Amino acid sequence: MQFDYVIVGGGSAGSTLASRLSEDPGTSVCLLEAGGKGDGILVRAPAAVVAMLPGRPKINNWAYETEPQPGLNGRKGYQPRGKSLGGSSAINAMLYVRGHAGDYDEWADLGCDGWDWQSVLPYFKRSEHNERGGDASHGDAGPLQVSNQKSPRPVTRAFVEAGQSLQLREVADFNGGDNEGIGEYQVTQFHAADKNGERCSAAAAYLHPVMGRQNLTVITKAQASKVLFEGKRATGVAYRQAGQDKQVTAGREVILCGGAFNSPQLLQLSGVGRAEDIRPHGIEMVHELPGVGQNLQDHLDFTLAYKTHDRDNFGISLPGGVALMKHVSNWRKTGRGMIATPFAEGAAFLKTESHLERPDVQLHFVISIVDDHARKLHLGHGISCHTCVLRPKSRGTVSLNSGDPSAAPRIDPQFLSHPDDLATLIKGTRKTRQIMAADPLAGFIKKELFINGEPDDAALEQHIRARSDTIYHPVGTCKMGQDEMAVVDPELKVRGMEGLRVVDASVMPRLIGGNTNAPTIMIAEKAADMIRGKVALAAE
Repeated sequence: MQFDYVIVGGGSAGSTLASRLSEDPGTSVCLLEAGGKGDGILVRAPAAVVAMLPGRPKINNWAYETEPQPGLNGRKGYQPRGKSLGGSSAINAMLYVRGHAGDYDEWADLGCDGWDWQSVLPYFKRSEHNERGGDASHGDAGPLQVSNQKSPRPVTRAFVEAGQSLQLREVADFNGGDNEGIGEYQVTQFHAADKNGERCSAAAAYLHPVMGRQNLTVITKAQASKVLFEGKRATGVAYRQAGQDKQVTAGREVILCGGAFNSPQLLQLSGVGRAEDIRPHGIEMVHELPGVGQNLQDHLDFTLAYKTHDRDNFGISLPGGVALMKHVSNWRKTGRGMIATPFAEGAAFLKTESHLERPDVQLHFVISIVDDHARKLHLGHGISCHTCVLRPKSRGTVSLNSGDPSAAPRIDPQFLSHPDDLATLIKGTRKTRQIMAADPLAGFIKKELFINGEPDDAALEQHIRARSDTIYHPVGTCKMGQDEMAVVDPELKVRGMEGLRVVDASVMPRLIGGNTNAPTIMIAEKAADMIRGKVALAAE
């Protein structure tokens, strides 16, 4: 089969890009996705993420593991990644967060021309249909539904007020460029009557509504094997579906949208990257590119958990189970109630030192007890609060475990390999515990789990090394730039190759100070214009 563009990966970037490129009826687009359609009830019902995230069993989830991490007492980390149309936006907490304006200005300073805040803001706006309406910072006509939370719990309001009692400012909009403060997240959730309260994954926003286009072919359950080349030019993709090996050819470009783990893996399987990562697996070298799989960055996170007096949250109890059935019925009728929750209802972006230009830690306040990515359950009801290091200095790698395309990539984040990350996480955790101990939130809490009393730094370090892990924001393994370690240029073209781009979170040269879903969609919106040769949108 011959197409103008072949896109590998139907996640947040791939769904966006396939939709935008196929807007031109004279352009043919093929999208390959290893998972399914991503339109089942477990995706649509926000609270059902608890069935998919743990990866037991693997539902719409690659459920990867990392290499043993010396900084985490030799533990293997867990890396859930979406495996369906919509990708990780089908299994995430739906949080709509862009990061700080300074994050994108920093990209431009690193040689990524055209990626400063004022240049990317129009693409954030173009993607967005915000329930609050359009203004200088937000859009009201895009495919991605952005909503206020439907039914945030009273305990979440108590979290915000506890932060205010400690002189943190309440923030109504975390996406205007300066996100310091405390408040409630907006979410990628439908707010129109017919789908009110359902998850708005990138596929639900961009792809599912246009699947009938004659010039768009979407192939699911298709595991990409390698990019095909003629010399240095990408000409197509080999893939495996239902036990059969197949190929599609690309007349213009092959575009990788597999994310921070699968895009570098596919490049290496195709002979593009570092020779020491490729040749030991019997793969022929096509192009030496030293940055492929390097520069892995992720938000390391430490979670505090508490049991509560009340049951107006998620937990394991007979009364809680009865109430949950009522919430399911309410959600089906109105789109509201606890089934509509993102779980992580409360937000805070804090500075651990007053002199910092940008917040360096982020808090996710959750209306349930979270232990090991919901893979360890506790009787009773409770709340949790995550603290993550927003701009980690530790750097990891992604490489091959095997030349078999169906094998998981070798993921080594090297968490806490830089000592500053531990110091920041300790300071951030102390600030989080202060909020959790402040009124009115303190009145909800029966007892803290895992930590007793007021630990010193050495004891807190032991807790962090024993229990911290990712908050699911890996980036950087096909980084954009102009230096020798850059994999793609500022137009996202793979350096030294023809007809090949990478469009996903792997191109971020540095991790932004927030959740990565909205920025990934923005990257794909901007890439669509570059691919179509359109003039960049002017900042308003």
